[in-house]
Amino acid sequence: MATERRSMIKVMERGDLFFLYRPNREMYEPGGLLNIHRFYMVLRPQGQERFRLIAIGKKKLPGIEDAAQRHWGFVDGVFHTPEELRQTAAGIPVLIGSKGENLRPAGEGVYALVLHGNHTHLAYVLELPLIPGEVQEAFNIKSEGRFVIAVKNPEATSPPGVGLEADRRADFPKELLAVFGDRRWVPIDPPEFLDYEGAELVLIGGRDDLGEDLGLDLRAHPKDEETAEIFSDLHLEKSERTIKPLFEGVWE
Repeated sequence: MATERRSMIKVMERGDLFFLYRPNREMYEPGGLLNIHRFYMVLRPQGQERFRLIAIGKKKLPGIEDAAQRHWGFVDGVFHTPEELRQTAAGIPVLIGSKGENLRPAGEGVYALVLHGNHTHLAYVLELPLIPGEVQEAFNIKSEGRFVIAVKNPEATSPPGVGLEADRRADFPKELLAVFGDRRWVPIDPPEFLDYEGAELVLIGGRDDLGEDLGLDLRAHPKDEETAEIFSDLHLEKSERTIKPLFEGVWE
């Protein structure tokens, strides 16, 4: 049975994952979600110099215990340099020498995008912080997590006030648009759906049957201030404001 189920699994992509948040402009020291302007997930595919900045609706991940939780999100940009990413994520122009002072890290780890039958999962394991704290609890970031992820047909209509305006939706090439057919949502297959700004996503909570018995091997590697990739790869500033939420899990 396990072998049969494993044959249904296809790991399409692996890479590094980062969680970032931007406090409200007037909140130098946020203390909870009410003080947060936006919550981001950044995916950096293995072997590629590409950063996908994904804004998460409700400013938190869906709960792994509740399959009814469906959180909307969208690709806010795809960048080839950390400077471009920080400029968009920070919401202000990046000045010379800026390290994204109004951005804070909430987690670092590794991820896998997995095709499982007729749906896709995004699975991750945290490397930092070693023990999730109040910051991670607020954003619903666990030591490891999985949720179903799908992409919306940009030609499908949405209720008033829901989703991106038509002129902000992804401009997919013909071969990706053909994948939708007459469907409103499809799995993230191929992963190139995530390489287009304005791609609208849904993250669905709830438990699933993915795990080590199916060959999904996600291993965390211990990190410290010198080896944390969120500083080396994203060139994020290293200060008390960024170290405390990332390493101690506390609001600074």
